Amino acid sequence: MSHPIPRHVRPRRSTFADANRYRSPLVFSGLFQHMLGMATRAVRRKMGDVVLLVDSTSLHLAGIGTQWARFSAEVCGAKAHVVYDPDLGHPVYHAVSAANVNDITPAKQMPIEPGATYVFDLGYYDYGWWAELDQADCRIVTRFRTNTPLLNARDTPRDPGSDVLSDRIGFLPARQAKSRKNPMQVAVREVVVMTETGKRLRILTNDLDAPAQEIADLYKRRWLIELFFRMMKQMLRITRFLGRSENAVRIQIAVALIAFLVLHLLHKTTQVKHGLLEFVRLVRANIMHRKDIRRLRENLPPPPIDSRQLALDWGYT
Repeated sequence: MSHPIPRHVRPRRSTFADANRYRSPLVFSGLFQHMLGMATRAVRRKMGDVVLLVDSTSLHLAGIGTQWARFSAEVCGAKAHVVYDPDLGHPVYHAVSAANVNDITPAKQMPIEPGATYVFDLGYYDYGWWAELDQADCRIVTRFRTNTPLLNARDTPRDPGSDVLSDRIGFLPARQAKSRKNPMQVAVREVVVMTETGKRLRILTNDLDAPAQEIADLYKRRWLIELFFRMMKQMLRITRFLGRSENAVRIQIAVALIAFLVLHLLHKTTQVKHGLLEFVRLVRANIMHRKDIRRLRENLPPPPIDSRQLALDWGYT
């Protein structure tokens, strides 16, 4: 039977905050990169098969030490910027910024994987960055803004029975803003689909050859990074920070990502048929017990028949 730690020997929260204010976050981000190598060592894929989802999530901050992340007179916050590989099931890159930093700014600093497919939303609407991806032979899948015209457009045939409303090839405007010339001068493609909620969605890609339904399905995979962010917030508790300085926030996010990779590797090692979410819940329930990780399988209920159980758990149906 475990006993509570006496109050007089518990480390104070301020002790953690002071330590995290001065401890280098490079120790933890370096460990995260090293573990990424362990997680992907056995994976050999052509870069043309690699899909990378790019997005960010906002983190609320409050109290002393949050001036670096001030968003307005009353609100402070940070952003975690992540590149997520949905086929590997874990992030492959991360960065941290104040909440008032546009998503495209950290994206321009991230390494580009030549030949990969990058899927992202309207927060990364920058013709210059798109041109860099295109020049690296990357496939782009994102959204058109409603007010962006497709110039000199020509229709292409649609596959019968597809969800695609239209499929056109054309060119972007010559300028993204009045004073900025558009460096993305190559032909692009607009695939229009109707969502389940009845919303008309304009999807942009520089892939002029793939089936339109494939492009639509690639954009739909963005919900996987939303699931990842929800797990990070609810299961790994990155919504509450031990320290509020920029250094402390960077450390806690890096540690949370390391914990996620450990859980991901354990999940693969045990070879359970259950989803990662159920496995994480089981580990949390047994975290204070000395038990062989392989024996955790004995405590798992039968796996759900529905392969979309994870999405249902999070409310994504």
